Amino acid sequence: MQRDPMADDDSGSPGTSVPGRPTAQELDVLKHVPLLAAYFQRARTEMPPELRGIFDAHGLTARHGAVLTQLLTGKPASVTELAARLGVSLSTASQLVGNLSDAGVVERREDPSNRRRTLVSLREQHRPAVESFVATRSAPLLRAMAGLSARDRAGFVAGLAAWIGEVQP
Repeated sequence: MQRDPMADDDSGSPGTSVPGRPTAQELDVLKHVPLLAAYFQRARTEMPPELRGIFDAHGLTARHGAVLTQLLTGKPASVTELAARLGVSLSTASQLVGNLSDAGVVERREDPSNRRRTLVSLREQHRPAVESFVATRSAPLLRAMAGLSARDRAGFVAGLAAWIGEVQP
């Protein structure tokens, strides 16, 4: 029988589960989620003015921002690759890329080695604003991660990946 990682101990005390109710340790984890929600909600206010103006003028959302983050490597990505990385359908990824292209933030071009593929890249004139925004928004996470042991960092990343796997369609 696999041990419940959320249980406090094997004695049946605080970690003991009551059907339909979170355990004390689960509640200790869950109390942090609303604090993260507030952090994510203020993202638009921390955007460089140039980027915020584009997002506001074109009705772009956090989902569009996620595409831009994927394009920061500098290497063009196919729409199919973006869909897989973001955990969305191909049609959703195509729509997001289309919106970003219409806003002038990304460029689409035919893959010279496979004309059926569309490659997407961040327009160079917008790279500094996107890099600045990502650096600002990621700084708290990177500081927190730096304070963890290698084992705890690996566990944290594994936990995030597991959570993402549960919430993505």
